[in-house]
Amino acid sequence: MRNVYRVVAILIAVSVALQVAAIAMSGFTVLKDANDGAAIGADYSNFGQMWHSIGGSLIALLALILLIVSFLTDVPRGRALAGIIFGLVVVQFALAAFSFGLPALGVLHGLNGLAIGAVAGSAIGRAAAPRKLATPTGG
Repeated sequence: MRNVYRVVAILIAVSVALQVAAIAMSGFTVLKDANDGAAIGADYSNFGQMWHSIGGSLIALLALILLIVSFLTDVPRGRALAGIIFGLVVVQFALAAFSFGLPALGVLHGLNGLAIGAVAGSAIGRAAAPRKLATPTGG
């Protein structure tokens, strides 16, 4: 189960990187489309935006899986790290929802996303660390 925990944490970290790429592509696509004369309105969407939205849902699913797996493994602080990731993902969805009404919150959405990736990196490291063997006590 330790390897499952590690792989899911890796998938979360990679997904966060893909989220950054998707939203960057989305922003540049909006600029290109606007420069090309496209009307950017409520019904406008591009591949980067869709990818970012789908990726967020995938990260939420992976965070839930990591939390469940954390109870089945012996990764040091594994449950705590999985719980933190899951909590940050919940905050991420709230920030996304509120950012449409108050775009400045998008800054916190971006920083929180990076925090998810950072905590996933810590979880990867904890899961990859060798298990400590019990040392015999001598007398």
